[in-house]
Amino acid sequence: MKRRFIIRNLDCALCAAKMEDRFQALAGVNCATIDLGRKILTLEDDGSVAQETLTKIARSLEPGTSVEALLAAGGQERAPANEQEGVRREFAALFATGIVFALTLLFGERFAPALNGYGKHALYAVVYSLAAFPVLAAAAKTLFTRNFLNEFTLMSFASLAAIAIDKFPEAISVMLFYRVGELCQEWAAGKSRGSIRSLIEQKPTTARVMRGDETIELSPEEVRKGDLIPVKPGEKIPVDGVVRRGVSGIDTSSLTGEHLPVSAAEGTSVYGGTLNLDGTLVIEASGSYEDSSVARVMEMVENAVARKSPTERFITTFARYYTPAVAAAALLVALLPPLLALGTFKDWFYRALILLVISCPCGLVISIPLAYFGGIGAASRKGILVKGGGVFDSLHKVNSIFFDKTGTLTKGVFEVTEVRPAPGVSRDELERDIAAAETVSNHPVARSIMSAFGHLVPVGEAVTGAEEPGMGVTALLPGDRDVRVIAGNAALMKKYGVTISDNPQAVGTLVHAARLTSEESRYLGCVIVSDVLRADARGAIESIRANGIDKVYMLTGDRESAAAGVADSLGLSGYKSELMPDGKVSALSELAGGSPANTLFVGDGVNDGPVLAGCGVGVAMGGLGSEVAVEIADAVILDDSPMRVAELLSVSRFTRKIVWQNIIVAMTIKILFMALGVFGLANLWEAIFADVGVAVLAVLNASRAVRA
Repeated sequence: MKRRFIIRNLDCALCAAKMEDRFQALAGVNCATIDLGRKILTLEDDGSVAQETLTKIARSLEPGTSVEALLAAGGQERAPANEQEGVRREFAALFATGIVFALTLLFGERFAPALNGYGKHALYAVVYSLAAFPVLAAAAKTLFTRNFLNEFTLMSFASLAAIAIDKFPEAISVMLFYRVGELCQEWAAGKSRGSIRSLIEQKPTTARVMRGDETIELSPEEVRKGDLIPVKPGEKIPVDGVVRRGVSGIDTSSLTGEHLPVSAAEGTSVYGGTLNLDGTLVIEASGSYEDSSVARVMEMVENAVARKSPTERFITTFARYYTPAVAAAALLVALLPPLLALGTFKDWFYRALILLVISCPCGLVISIPLAYFGGIGAASRKGILVKGGGVFDSLHKVNSIFFDKTGTLTKGVFEVTEVRPAPGVSRDELERDIAAAETVSNHPVARSIMSAFGHLVPVGEAVTGAEEPGMGVTALLPGDRDVRVIAGNAALMKKYGVTISDNPQAVGTLVHAARLTSEESRYLGCVIVSDVLRADARGAIESIRANGIDKVYMLTGDRESAAAGVADSLGLSGYKSELMPDGKVSALSELAGGSPANTLFVGDGVNDGPVLAGCGVGVAMGGLGSEVAVEIADAVILDDSPMRVAELLSVSRFTRKIVWQNIIVAMTIKILFMALGVFGLANLWEAIFADVGVAVLAVLNASRAVRA
């Protein structure tokens, strides 16, 4: 079973990683993941792990934390604490402490003779208590646990050791600026979490349902398929459905990022989480809330922030070994040189304190996931759902991009532009039979044929048949079950032994038709269906190349002439046509030089399932209606615009640039000050400012990813 909990007061990324390990090791637990952005623990277990056990483990790693069930009584989600308000109060308290400390430094020396040594130390002790108490308390709670070597104990030991060698001002500064750095991290984390929560909060909270003669108010989870739901202007649509009464405009920006309203009238499909603007609608639910678009989007976002990128995992693992290693190095610096008569113990002990102060990895560890959170949030505001920071790492390796054609580079809105009956076949016969066959398909090409010739199909007699994936349809005609009509591409004709009378050339998709009986097969002719390029397709290809990727290809199941026309119009690097769904995988590998891990494929998420799974990064278009997109693709573009691919590349590169800026700058400054401290060229004050400065710079830099 899957259970979800809120972890209150969890701020440390390293502590969160250790909690995951400890939770994972519990008996009966299959998987434990912590989304630090929303402070949510997802636990897959047999239900035997008590909430009190989770809280006990959490507090042993980070004092003050607590674990609460996400769902309160009544099934409503618990609201997260107003953490930003707590950060503001903490800043105010630290600011006041800083003022007292400054006054103590300013006037302490002036009145030193009157205070005598004990009075001066007492004054410093009061200020130290104000600055250090929370950190000392946290250190004391973890001192006798397996997690005793953490930032609390490091900072506590460093400050107390500074007091021992009569460096009271430095001891106060260690604590004061450490807490300021931690608060900066939490403030930035809250901002970054807000970019994710803004998506989560799109979830509808109530639904009015017409049951009999009354309308009752339910939670969206209680809506059943077929329920009639009245939605007034200004209200969110709770679940996916079809409009049965009313006309209105729908704001779909919460799901697609597109702010231009779409019109909805009787028969229009609408999606949960979108906003009804200016008219009352009655919507028939097409399924439960769990099956709705908004639920799938929420699940994707929640999973995305919990999926750690390779870079995040590396930094977290690095920090686990880095902190103990620096602590051991500080111990050697304090003891070894004096034993070798290279200086006094006090001098080398002071240098060891500098190592301890500069060693805290918190700013680096928290700033990396912050950058990825920001990147995911920035992409989501553009209508692109990215399944975790690891996708950004994979996008960095991409050197070639492949597009499906229909519904991706083209609108997928087809029109019959030409009818070509075979010799001896009337136009009416071809149009009637091909329309009858296409009634069993919902493919865009089939819909265009039905739009043109559907009126020729007899009303009231059902056509039975089936789709042939990647080729077309077969159907039994009403009233004559001994005759089968097939309609599709040349591969379908070949499969059933139908000889095409000629090889017509046309710009568009050729749909052949034939009649099959037990005695013979008869070719009826073909119709030509043309698709229309998306208005932004050309601009998307240009933007992709501006992002440094020159190799842009197209893979399509359409015929050669139609594919060639699209490829020439867009100036693509190459294309492969007349491909079956599984053939796209080998075609992609061939064009990529045998390196599919360095490719990105963009498709509709239905017929393109195999290649979406087999490429380096799979991007599904039109995720609102595609179950496969949610399950297989690494990212989903909600508004069908190919321009989003270029935007995804830009967000990815900006986010990774920030990540590596933080890693390089933070490690360079820390290593530099470690060396300066060991050689006696830096003092404790400089180490304090360097540590806090690195943390603040890294966190503020990471917050830029939100604006990617």
